Amino acid sequence: MAIFPQTRTTAPPPRPAEAAPAANRPTADRPAGAEPAEAPPAEAPGAPVRLPSLRHIGPNWYACVMGTAIVASAGAGLPVDAPVPRAAYVLVWALAAVLLLAVLTARAGHWLCHRDQARAHLLDPAVAPFYGCLSMALTAVGGATLTVGADVIGARAALAADVALYVAGTVVGLVAAVAVPYLMVVHHRPAPGTASPVWLLPLVAPMVSATQGALLVPHLAPGQGREALLLACYAMFGLSLLATLVMLPLVFSRLVHRGPLPLALTPTLFLVLGPLGQSTTAVNQLADVAPGAVGDPYAAAFGAFAVLYGVPVMGFALLWLALAAAMVVRAARNGMGFAMTWWAFTFPVGTCVTGAAGLARHTGLDALAWLSVALYVFLVAAWAAAGAHTVRGVVSGALTAAPGPPRPATARTT
Repeated sequence: MAIFPQTRTTAPPPRPAEAAPAANRPTADRPAGAEPAEAPPAEAPGAPVRLPSLRHIGPNWYACVMGTAIVASAGAGLPVDAPVPRAAYVLVWALAAVLLLAVLTARAGHWLCHRDQARAHLLDPAVAPFYGCLSMALTAVGGATLTVGADVIGARAALAADVALYVAGTVVGLVAAVAVPYLMVVHHRPAPGTASPVWLLPLVAPMVSATQGALLVPHLAPGQGREALLLACYAMFGLSLLATLVMLPLVFSRLVHRGPLPLALTPTLFLVLGPLGQSTTAVNQLADVAPGAVGDPYAAAFGAFAVLYGVPVMGFALLWLALAAAMVVRAARNGMGFAMTWWAFTFPVGTCVTGAAGLARHTGLDALAWLSVALYVFLVAAWAAAGAHTVRGVVSGALTAAPGPPRPATARTT
């Protein structure tokens, strides 16, 4: 199955201005992060389209799997005795597992029946970054299976499922972390000043693998294997962190110089919380398992690093949360309606829940424990709202229909 387009050997290479199709370039009417332009159908004229409801199921649908899985795992890891029975977390984990199977099946049908549209997604700078969501969906469900699902399927089966999902998700994430930036450089060529928060998605996927890998470290026999997995997780932490530090200034520069994002894309500002909260979670969970994998003084240093790194980053995450929330309130007052971008309110906030919970464990500070509870309440409310609207959109067919033409750009208002 071809993923990258075939190159021509007889025609001269395109000029830089023609490197990407005009329909795929971000414009005033279609900024980065918007729905892709409709690709011409591959079927012959007049031929029936197979499974038309799957034609517009893009990789962004994995976001609902990620957002559901983290509701279960983050709730089970809260550092306080919540009044929620553990059975509720198990139920949410089961829903996440079912959603993963459903979206994987739908995406497989999408590639089989609508390969032209799938190729158009890969060549669209607004959609290609969402391929990082596949990795995060696999690893998030795998981690929730080990921490919550073991209550139902048993520890041995949960461990086997987590290992399979973790390996698959990590491989996909590392490939996406390279392939998507490659496509952006070689094929997409987005215009200057069009950076979108969705560009962070393939870069944060290895950070999720670093976090979930910490759950597997204690299950390896002491020795080279356990230490190698721990250090590999730290390597993926560094990979994702440095890539985020390169990308985040572009996103903020776009906001400062070109103003707020379009209404439907405003929730994607919450995606910036993903690498912030996930990196804080990673260093804390890796510090928990470091003593059994490496000796002193490294184990103690990892514990100190978790606090010295996590506290400042969590502070910046709260600053960005306030900024993003203010922008969402502004967009809501200007008529923002539901879109699949609402799922950006879930997984990134969930990473801040787990990050604050990890800092509470290592510092013993009650303020951080209650911060994680407050963020979790927001997470559950956002998940319920996004889930209810998504179910309604799927039942009505609105979310599986072809995207309508973009609305004309409007003047910036204060």
